[in-house]
Amino acid sequence: MNTLGTSGVRVSALGFGGAVIGNLFTEVGDEQAHEAVTTAWQRGIRYFDTAPHYGLGLSERRLGEALREHPRAEYTLSTKVGRRLEPSADGGDDLADGFAVPATHRRVWDFSADGVRRTLESSLERLGLDHVDVVYLHDPDDHAEEAFREGYPALEKLRSEGVVGAIGAGMNQAEMLTRFVRETDVDVVLCAGRYTLLDQSALTELLPAAVARGVSVVIGGAFNSGLLADPRPGATYNYAQASGDVLDRALRMREAAERHGISLRAAALAFCVAHPAVASVLVGARSAAEVQDAADQFATPVPPAFWRELRDTGLLTPEEPS
Repeated sequence: MNTLGTSGVRVSALGFGGAVIGNLFTEVGDEQAHEAVTTAWQRGIRYFDTAPHYGLGLSERRLGEALREHPRAEYTLSTKVGRRLEPSADGGDDLADGFAVPATHRRVWDFSADGVRRTLESSLERLGLDHVDVVYLHDPDDHAEEAFREGYPALEKLRSEGVVGAIGAGMNQAEMLTRFVRETDVDVVLCAGRYTLLDQSALTELLPAAVARGVSVVIGGAFNSGLLADPRPGATYNYAQASGDVLDRALRMREAAERHGISLRAAALAFCVAHPAVASVLVGARSAAEVQDAADQFATPVPPAFWRELRDTGLLTPEEPS
């Protein structure tokens, strides 16, 4: 278990990402989602992350229901604010936003102080819990002014009141997260897809700044939305079809991994968790089998010779830790 900054909130090095059980891209049954969370618990995972955005609240409802079977003091739960859910009668589905659920609600961007509290209160209702441990500002890319002026101070107040234990921001970019690390008193930032075997843009400023400031980093998107889990033609990279050059790089990495008797998935997870700023790596799973695989890969030792080969062939630069 690792501590997030100076907050005292502890997370397991491997965490459960809840977007998938919110029906990300395709439907997941209630029982299947429950079994995934239960298996995560059985494999020692004690950090679970979700958000209202994931399936218009479905992920929160499913995760809360499954976790209520376990002692509240024995796990860490994070959710997010910034997208407030409002009932909608428009009908249809939510696939345009990536989730195979009925469009019963619409998302309203809201990083105001009032919006932060209202969103968190609604999340607690869906989770069926009396508190969460970590709250992130979720994807404030186009709302920086409101997020820094109102959203962050609201989180800081919630932390000072003891409502939450740790606060931060979660994004698919490194630049604004670096600003949060340098200009605020966040405990943790969640960086998705920007510190992987294929994209180390977080290494330029974010990770060094986090180390210098004593801020923890949680890594999401370790497989870059699929390519590093199963590199093949048509595989997705950052939620779009991978280009030929990126696919070729991933295939070469997989060949190197196989030569050293490991999977590319094991290497991808080991790479993320090796940096001293990183407290946890989130992996999304839609079934018990996927959780078992993630836990097995995470526990697989990666031979130093594999990292040397990647560096010698230019697939990793010497500055990248592993």
